[in-house]
Amino acid sequence: MEEPSAVARILIVEDDHDLNNAYCIILRNEGHEIETAFDGQEALNKLDHFSPDLILLDLLMPVMGGLEFLQHYNLPDHREVKVLIFTNMENSPEVAEAYKLGAHRCIIKSWTAPHNLARVVTDALHASPPAKQGKAKTTA
Repeated sequence: MEEPSAVARILIVEDDHDLNNAYCIILRNEGHEIETAFDGQEALNKLDHFSPDLILLDLLMPVMGGLEFLQHYNLPDHREVKVLIFTNMENSPEVAEAYKLGAHRCIIKSWTAPHNLARVVTDALHASPPAKQGKAKTTA
């Protein structure tokens, strides 16, 4: 029998309400503590009272997108927090910039079936921090 993985605190930052809700359900069913936001500004506000282990971050959102969020959040000050970019913008300048700002991995939404999300998150939580170049792409 497989041992359950440790519960993590996860902030989901996704402007699509259906996807946000689906990610929330999937990860809560895995036992994770979840907080959600629908844009980068709301996410920054949530971080005043929620300290995540992992942030699942969309790049293109209204009000404040993922890149601007990363600029304000300053990942070097939060080295223990892993950020997964969850986008459909494969090989884009935005993804390259997200890595420069400290994102750990980029997950392509259209290549990741919802039932694989929990595995992708668990793998990310247990992964070592990326090398400085950090341009690895993850698919599931």
